[in-house]
Order: sequence, then structure tokens, then C-alpha cells
Amino acid sequence: MSAPLQHQTVLLREAVEALRIQSAGRYIDGTFGRGGHSLAILERLGPEGRLLAIDRDPQAVAAASAIGDRRLLVRHQCFGDLLEALRQEEFAVDEGVDGVLLDVGVSSPQLDQGERGFSFRHDAPLDMRMDTTEGETAAQWLLRASVQEITEVIRSYGEERFAFQIAKKIVAARGERPLATTGELAALVRATVRTREPGQDAATRTFQALRIHINQELEQLALVLPQAMAVLKCGGRLVVISFHSLEDRIVKRFMRSQAAPDEAPKRLPLRAAELPQPRLRLVGKPVRASAAEVASNPRARSAVMRVAEKIALKAA
Repeated sequence: MSAPLQHQTVLLREAVEALRIQSAGRYIDGTFGRGGHSLAILERLGPEGRLLAIDRDPQAVAAASAIGDRRLLVRHQCFGDLLEALRQEEFAVDEGVDGVLLDVGVSSPQLDQGERGFSFRHDAPLDMRMDTTEGETAAQWLLRASVQEITEVIRSYGEERFAFQIAKKIVAARGERPLATTGELAALVRATVRTREPGQDAATRTFQALRIHINQELEQLALVLPQAMAVLKCGGRLVVISFHSLEDRIVKRFMRSQAAPDEAPKRLPLRAAELPQPRLRLVGKPVRASAAEVASNPRARSAVMRVAEKIALKAA
């Protein structure tokens, strides 16, 4: 089995244990990244077990394809198209799957490779696309978006209080010369944002917001959760690791909504078995990285893992 590129996988042991891997089970890793979770799942699967790895990043797909394990299927796709990926691969379409793992957000290799344009620590083309084969780059979007649109994105996804001032500066600057590199954008934001939390670069929130918008990350997450719910077998586990409060809020609300029964119609006599029933059972409390893991991998400090299990509906 070929080793993936070096990358510290967050909550590796906790996530794989939460899935409760069965030797002959069927599992989905909706965010392969560089394969830390997938390789750990494969180690626990027997010869009859299967794993479908999905990623929208061509480099991640290449890393997955290099593993060369017959139990592993690889799909270049957004996880928001989970059901389509299963149909295309004919993967447990009828019988369902035993577990779905989602490690959402940007991966360390994407941040560390300056040419991807995710990080203000490297001066590179202002790209920010997870899937470099399609879609609009950050530079292209900033060239056409209005002050109002840019403000809304930076304020909503970056929770940046200087969003309007940054947007005005971007639009004014492009009148002379379009922003083409991460260095140019970072310098503009730093010149605009004069105060920031200690230890945080002034460009952090703006870069985060643009990345989330360009990749439609929150929309993709909202799309995949009900699809994961639909493909899980009864007793199957949904495990989601998020790194941002906006992501975690979506996951928390979805799991809680599915773990609470729908309201019963008022004044309609129903037997106990006919009452609305929950579809998920929340498993434990949210899990965060240990102090030791954060010390060795600072990017783990904001990680939150939530786990839920699909439950069988009682027969009427």
C-alpha cells in the first residue's frame, strides 16, 4: 500500500473508533484529503469490506488512486453529490452503508502549497479553488463582484467587522489593476484593517471567507448531510469533523433536528407506535482534539467532531 503525502490527520483515532468499523462493512470517506482516515479504515476492514473515498481536489484523488487497494474505490466529486457518486460507482446503492465520515474544510496540503492560493503566507496566483479543473477563481470573482456582494461574503463567512472597508478598497484597486495574487490581496487587507486580535494576521478572516465562498463549502455541507442520512443503514454512524463555527452550527442543527421527532398533529388521536419518531441518535458529546494533539498540530485546535447513529423506525 503506497503512503499518502505527509499530513497530520486531525482526530484520527477518535473518528475511526466512532465509526465502529465492521470487517465486511461498507464505508464512505467523503473528504479523502491525504488519506489519513481512509488508511486507518482500510486497516480495520477485512477482505470483503469496501471503502468509497470522495474528494473534489484532483491532487487528493491522485493520492487516493496511488494506494492501489482493491477494497478502495475513488471518486473525483464534491461530497454534496454523494448520492450521484454512489450511483456512478454502484456502491451499496440498495443495501446502504455502515458509516459516513466527513472531515470538512481546507486540508493542510492545500494551505501549505502556495500555488493553490489559499494562504496569505505565500505570494501566488489568487485561485482558492479546491477543484482546480472547474469554476471561478477568487481573482475572477473579485474582478466582477460588487462592493455589496464582497462585503456580504467577507462579513458572513469571515465574521470580519471591517468587511465594507475591505470591499471598497478591493473595488477601488481593481479600477487601476485587478488583484492577481495572494500577496496583493493580503497587503490590501492589512492596510485596511488596523486592529486585529493578538497573534492573528489581519488577512485571516478575509481569506477564510473568500475560500468558503469560492468553494461553496457551507452549501455543500448542507447538501451532503441529508444524503448521508439517506444512505446509512440502521445502526450506521455519521461522523463529522468541522473546523469553523459556521460549519459546526450546520452539523449541530442537522443532527439535533434528526434526533428530535417531528411534532405530532394536534388533536389527532395516535397510538404510541404512530407518534413521530427521531431518525438519529446523538452519540456522546462533541469531541475536541487533546492538548497533546494541538501541541503537535496547531490546526487541530478548532476541530469539533460530532457523531450520530441512524435508528430504526418502529413499525406501526
